Amino acid sequence: MMLRAPVMLLLALLLAGCEFGMFLPPTPNLYRTGLNYSEEQVHPSLRSTDPRIFFVTDRAVEGAGYGPLRSDSMAFGHASVQFGIDLDWSTLLARTRADSDNRVARLAVADVAEVVRFQTTPLPYARSNGQLQHLPEIWDAYTAQTAQFQADIAAYIRETGNDRLLIYVHGFNNGFEDGLTTLANLWHYTGRQSVPIAFTWPAGAGGGPLGYFRDRDSGEFAIHHTKEFLRMLAAIPEVTQIDIVAHSRGNAVATNALRELIIEARARGTHPKLALKTGTLIMAAPDLDVDIVRQRLAAERFSEAFEQINLYINPGDRALRFSAFLTRSTRLGALRNEDFLPGELELLRKQALVHFIRVEDVRGGFGHAYFRDNPAVLSDVVLALRTRAFPGGTLRPLEQEEQRGVWLLHPNYPLDRLPNISLQELNDER
Repeated sequence: MMLRAPVMLLLALLLAGCEFGMFLPPTPNLYRTGLNYSEEQVHPSLRSTDPRIFFVTDRAVEGAGYGPLRSDSMAFGHASVQFGIDLDWSTLLARTRADSDNRVARLAVADVAEVVRFQTTPLPYARSNGQLQHLPEIWDAYTAQTAQFQADIAAYIRETGNDRLLIYVHGFNNGFEDGLTTLANLWHYTGRQSVPIAFTWPAGAGGGPLGYFRDRDSGEFAIHHTKEFLRMLAAIPEVTQIDIVAHSRGNAVATNALRELIIEARARGTHPKLALKTGTLIMAAPDLDVDIVRQRLAAERFSEAFEQINLYINPGDRALRFSAFLTRSTRLGALRNEDFLPGELELLRKQALVHFIRVEDVRGGFGHAYFRDNPAVLSDVVLALRTRAFPGGTLRPLEQEEQRGVWLLHPNYPLDRLPNISLQELNDER
């Protein structure tokens, strides 16, 4: 009993590891090799140090923003994410290209504006002709709200020419602003060539073991709203592709919603990828039970709905290690070689859709937020989203672990591997 309090304190500290500081991270290695940030490819309206980032949330309103409590209705809106203080576009662009490991700008959220407040769910329904049907007046209102949301996204696409969406789903113990600033960072380094939308669910009710389990339940709560959000986006004619980046417990929110949508699409006789317009799925440090993933995702041929799935894992991830301690289960984002079943990686290689990428030599923090602040990982994420290339080869020069089929992400990737060529040349090669 004497050890219980220190152990619980350590758990609380480690499980707080999903929360990020709001800084633009060190410049990815790829920008030091010639794959420079191309200003010409950024629409003039997006050349700003306080760009507009969209959000959809089922957090309850708190003050001028949204807090950790749940809301039964979704909200759609936008906010400005400020890069630095008194920083102009030219300076930000120069720092983005700089060969520096310094944190170059502080990110801050301002001017949060709610545009659409959706009807409370579940939408009420009544029995009619042997079926349960939504009340017409409520359904009509919900349909009108959906149309307004879709019209705003379509207008942004027509204005900028960016017809791909970049969705970010945050993890445990993240506040509303964390999701927006992390997305702003990813969107910035991928060249601002997509529509950035954060889905921010009601996490952050408190750190430590109790807060962890509260957030897990809130993630379950958010699945229906996540489905509705993705369904609405896929129905926008102007949208051509939807890329999704999820971190930690955000992977549970995203994959459970996507799994149900995939089953729905197949039931209608439609290929899931065509129905959902899904492109690349990035699963960073996924806090998922490996056995559940095998039975709920792999068994449902989940990967069929994507161009590719990139799973970033770190066996030294201390946050996931303690998640495994709390749940008594192996976590997907901390897999070791011995955790794979015999023949499992060979089967994945034959499918050629799911790529396990082991991050080497993760330093700082708890080894859990590396996708955001590790230049090597950020480089590979950016290359995956910008070039659509699979691991290996010129476009993403990862090395494959001998006999195991896991890709290795070295700390200096791709600094000593990527040729000094432009993004246009890479795209031409692709």
